[in-house]
Amino acid sequence: MKFSIPDMTCGHCKAVVERTIIDLDSNASVVVNLGAHTAEVKTTVPAEAIIGALKTEGYTAERIG
Repeated sequence: MKFSIPDMTCGHCKAVVERTIIDLDSNASVVVNLGAHTAEVKTTVPAEAIIGALKTEGYTAERIG
């Protein structure tokens, strides 16, 4: 699944997004594209859980694929 994360703009943001998703699922695969402000995630965790966890960290996320 793919997420749009418009507020993710730097290396620190990228690290927070990756860590947040890995904390939910240690086996998740996370590929971040800072230029496009997206993260492609392979996980068994529901999108809503990822969106909620990112919101807790201060990032608005929307599933786009």
